[in-house]
Amino acid sequence: MVDYRIDRRSGVATYLQIVQQTKQALRLGLLEPGDRLPTAREVVEALAINPNTVLKAYRELEREGLVEGRRGMGTFVRRTLGDGGAADGALRTELAQWLARARRAGLEHDDITALFSSVLGGSDGEPEDGPPAAGEPTQKQTQSQTQTQSQNQNHREPDQGDEE
Repeated sequence: MVDYRIDRRSGVATYLQIVQQTKQALRLGLLEPGDRLPTAREVVEALAINPNTVLKAYRELEREGLVEGRRGMGTFVRRTLGDGGAADGALRTELAQWLARARRAGLEHDDITALFSSVLGGSDGEPEDGPPAAGEPTQKQTQSQTQTQSQNQNHREPDQGDEE
């Protein structure tokens, strides 16, 4: 079961936060097909929000084919997101190690979130797909190599047959 957390200062609509958190739980394998989501009443009691907000979120998830409502029984997961394979496990381990280093360096939760969001959004100069794989040159390295090659071609030593 998923426990929703609402950040009223985020500027993101409450129903969207529920949708996003449900999708995250699906991606991480915390929710699997057949699992029941909390009832609207349970969410309302836990978060002190309007029941229509929960119903709107669940309708959005249903529209996307992720959940289905069963009359008198609740709302159930139809399909998951992501594959949760071995690559996810390795990346999760690396991310946990990075997070530990960030905390040791003195970064707080909001600092880490801002840093991660800036990299994820591509504002650090890397393509929005994320950083290159290990051994693959970065965009900056590729630009530098291209510039160096261009300079070498323009400033080559004259051959004996060349006139100055």
